[in-house]
Amino acid sequence: MPTLPALRRACALALLLPLASLAHAAEPVRAVAALDIDRYAGQWHEIAHLPVSFQKKCVGDITATYGLRSDGRISVLNGCRVEDGTRIQAEGVARPVKGEPGQLEVRFAPDWLSWVPLVWADYWVIALDPDYQWAVVGEPDRKYLWILSRSPSMERGQFEALKARAEAMGYDLAPLKVLAPLR
Repeated sequence: MPTLPALRRACALALLLPLASLAHAAEPVRAVAALDIDRYAGQWHEIAHLPVSFQKKCVGDITATYGLRSDGRISVLNGCRVEDGTRIQAEGVARPVKGEPGQLEVRFAPDWLSWVPLVWADYWVIALDPDYQWAVVGEPDRKYLWILSRSPSMERGQFEALKARAEAMGYDLAPLKVLAPLR
């Protein structure tokens, strides 16, 4: 049978553990407060990503190119190099979320399925260089994350800082795939 001091320590520990976990709780995933789509448009190079099924064949040279459309949407062209050295591409479209500047929704399903809500996925710009030279893209469930750069490589210090920002938002980066050179 435990002694009274041991019971007190156990009770104190039981009360403090939930408080300790609150102190280390991740900040919520938030999109940037402002996103200038004109400046965001163009080609981005993927530096790293959390593994996703639709990128499993990609071994390097991953790019995303965004273009402005006359209907207010954004064209999306993703491409990568696969194991045999060829490039594969996927075309999609993105649309801004009203009232949320850094939040977009993207789909790669055909136009005739665009009315189905499940074909649209969250695409939130969660960190952005003031000069639009790097960006971190994620979504509120923390399942997807991409670190992007205007150049095909990134300074290691910048990369580590962006990883730290994502981890502060609660992303588990243990499975992060880095497919671009770090300088």
